[in-house]
Amino acid sequence: MTFPLNHSRPPVPHPPHSRPPAALAPRPALSRAAAPTRAAALARLLLGAAVLCTAALLTACGPSAADGHPTAAARPTATPASPPPSPSPSPSTAAALPVAPGAGMAHQTMARPRASGPQFRAMITDLWLAVRTGKPKYGLDAFFPVDAYKQVKAIDDPAADWRGRLWLDFTLDVKAAHRLLGPGAARARLVRVNVASADATWIDPGVCYNNIGYWHVANARVVYREHGQERSFGIASLISWRGVWYVVHFGGVVRPAVGMVDTPESGPGYPGPQGGC
Repeated sequence: MTFPLNHSRPPVPHPPHSRPPAALAPRPALSRAAAPTRAAALARLLLGAAVLCTAALLTACGPSAADGHPTAAARPTATPASPPPSPSPSPSTAAALPVAPGAGMAHQTMARPRASGPQFRAMITDLWLAVRTGKPKYGLDAFFPVDAYKQVKAIDDPAADWRGRLWLDFTLDVKAAHRLLGPGAARARLVRVNVASADATWIDPGVCYNNIGYWHVANARVVYREHGQERSFGIASLISWRGVWYVVHFGGVVRPAVGMVDTPESGPGYPGPQGGC
């Protein structure tokens, strides 16, 4: 066992006949535990000051409305007096959909066309885009291909007949249908197209000056909505090539060389009657 050493000095003797000095109040000794406590308090004060300075710097240099991160204080309280106008849709953004690229150069089949599927939807989308914009070029893929027409017709120069009669009539009819829609054409919306596919007829070779047969259906209905009202007009004649429907006569079959719209009506109308080739 060890004992602590006594390092205190021996008491100093008082001179005779003198009063002993008044006892000094004992000075509280700073314990080893107290010294670190004071140092820790000082450190906390310094740390708090540093945090406040850092927060102030971050507030001054933080993101602002100009940086794309508006804060509640930076949020604008007034709207511009003259906001910039919204850009109008550009016609250049419109694009037709491919229906069956290159199919006109292939041989005909007896596949029965359907009024559904991606090729039918592309054909109708292109036809409607042409009508809505008044630009027949958007309906080219929806129209019976010239290469197929050259195979079908038993006439001199079927390509010239396609260009000078069929396609010319189609362009005039598209513009007439566009005029039917009026100033709100851009806002008109296609609802559906009703085709009596079950009533389609196979046209044999030798009929209507044809070398090759095809499926034919008359008087389908294009149903659209404009100004909150459902309306419709007809497609005079659809014929098939390799199982796909195409427009061949739009506004009418036997007609003058002027634009025509096939039986426009309020409401969806009714497809048919059938007939023709």
